[in-house]
Amino acid sequence: MVEQEPATLDAVFHALSDSTRRAMLRELAGGEQSVSALAAPFSMSLAGASKHVKVLESAGLVRRRIAGRTHYCRLDAARLAEAEAWLRYYERFWTRRLDTLEALLKAEDERQREGENP
Repeated sequence: MVEQEPATLDAVFHALSDSTRRAMLRELAGGEQSVSALAAPFSMSLAGASKHVKVLESAGLVRRRIAGRTHYCRLDAARLAEAEAWLRYYERFWTRRLDTLEALLKAEDERQREGENP
């Protein structure tokens, strides 16, 4: 399993736990956006959007640059890749479990069919 610093992974999952921040990340996947553009779909204040961006920044998911009075954000997907690697371990765990269950169910079906056809 890929090992990350727990605090880093915790920050990423905390940032992803909010639907507004997930939507902001989705928008940023299309390219750089201003904080005001990120706020627009949610009818939230610039201060509210900025708080969400700060959470994303502290998790390392977003980079911000300032041009005059406008703050622009861009996605930094490296931390998402780390979280995905962590989740992949559990995907393999559940896949093995489900494969085992499938084999057991198929064997049971086969036994039942054999019992019906003497």
